[in-house]
Amino acid sequence: MGAAFFYHLTDSPLEATLPMLIGKARGAGWRVLVRGNDATLLKRLDEVLWQGPEDGFMPHGLAGGPHDGDQPVLLGDVPSDGFACVMSVGGAAVSAEEVTAAERTCILFDGHDGAALDVARGQWKSLTDAGCAAQYWAQEAGRWTKKAEK
Repeated sequence: MGAAFFYHLTDSPLEATLPMLIGKARGAGWRVLVRGNDATLLKRLDEVLWQGPEDGFMPHGLAGGPHDGDQPVLLGDVPSDGFACVMSVGGAAVSAEEVTAAERTCILFDGHDGAALDVARGQWKSLTDAGCAAQYWAQEAGRWTKKAEK
């Protein structure tokens, strides 16, 4: 049974935090879905992952290609079947069923965006009310600190 980890981004942008979290998930041997419903955001993240450090190449692809099923990291708004880790960006929805089916669900949100905070609060309430385990992590002085667990 998985859990939802909420990441409140205040010190580091999504473009820096997402590759770090993907690296940890891949290090655990997990196939990762980065779910977003904004094609422009997903394209930007795709470019960020391609421009990563040479020693940190992260094989991935945008959903809709001929090899989606072979991608260790797939970016798109697709079902989570076959993924051990789901990462929600840009307020993309994640269901309680997906959280419990995955090893880990990560919900990343911009702490400087009031609308993103509201969406994350709604996701926390919805998922925890459905019985999902959840942790809330915030950045403090460049470090991640667990602020809540349910």
